[in-house]
Amino acid sequence: MPNLKSAVITAVSNYLPDEKLTNADLEKMVDTSDEWIMTRVGIKERRILTDKTKGASYLATQAVLRLLEKSGVAPESIEGIILATNTADYHFPTTSSIVAYNTGCKNAFTFDLSSACPSWLYALETGANYIRTGRYKRLIVVATEKMSAAIDKTDRSTLPLFGDGSGAALLESSDEEGIGVMDAMFRTDGVGKEHLIMHAGGSAKPANEQTVANHEHFVFQDGQHVFKYAIRGMVDCCSKIMKRNNLTESDINWVVPHQANLRIIDMVASLLKVDPSKVMINIEKYGNTSSATIPICLAEWENKLKKGDKLILTSFGAGYTWGAVYLVWGYDGDKK
Repeated sequence: MPNLKSAVITAVSNYLPDEKLTNADLEKMVDTSDEWIMTRVGIKERRILTDKTKGASYLATQAVLRLLEKSGVAPESIEGIILATNTADYHFPTTSSIVAYNTGCKNAFTFDLSSACPSWLYALETGANYIRTGRYKRLIVVATEKMSAAIDKTDRSTLPLFGDGSGAALLESSDEEGIGVMDAMFRTDGVGKEHLIMHAGGSAKPANEQTVANHEHFVFQDGQHVFKYAIRGMVDCCSKIMKRNNLTESDINWVVPHQANLRIIDMVASLLKVDPSKVMINIEKYGNTSSATIPICLAEWENKLKKGDKLILTSFGAGYTWGAVYLVWGYDGDKK
């Protein structure tokens, strides 16, 4: 069997809309308070794409353009774009095809990947497998979410949680061993179906006047049920992937968790026995951007990352589906 190529992240970027929706703003919209939101989820503000004519593809386009500019890579050299999203512009065409067109990546294959909040981790491992074969050398893995389009503005339980944003990574082939996407583990349990769901708009329940009147085209979440399963699932996958790769908590430089709830993040770090200073957290500023939270974090912490740093990425979402990726960072510092 030929030696497999290493699939290495060589640049990252993110894009957050300028408009902020603060807890003070929410107090004027629904029955909530800054204290209630901060105590339960740890979010102070979130970014919102207010232009109703623009969807998730706009956010991804900006992130990819930034990625191409900072890396100095020609868009024509991109061989594929794998786009993670749960808030696609349309049922079809794919959001990834729109992003490829908008960014000049005219030689890229594209497809969308949807597996709730862990979607970008699935996309990262999928892209890594394309590269490991030796058939592809340069891909973009991007996550993008316009969650504000999927949230009921009258629902005090979900309105404070979500924000809009996008994050992207350049994934390239390398002959160097011991760096890049090293391992991944994913799990799914259909027990979560009714606890985190958008009830209408798909083929099982197409849109009609009644579904619109009943607000069934927005996210429904049973927060307590999700909370319990999220901690259990993320800790389990992280522990198993660390054991499989002979890693202890002291070996890990960074844990990059899905930014859904600060209490979940703290519990996961505590149960993994990882020092809180090694955990990337920006939920206070951006809220839950679903599949985009992890690449947004990586771009924000880029200047602190060093070649050889060992990272554990982990996420949990609807389905339920969850997982972890073991990643060895491929370069030093910021490529701005």
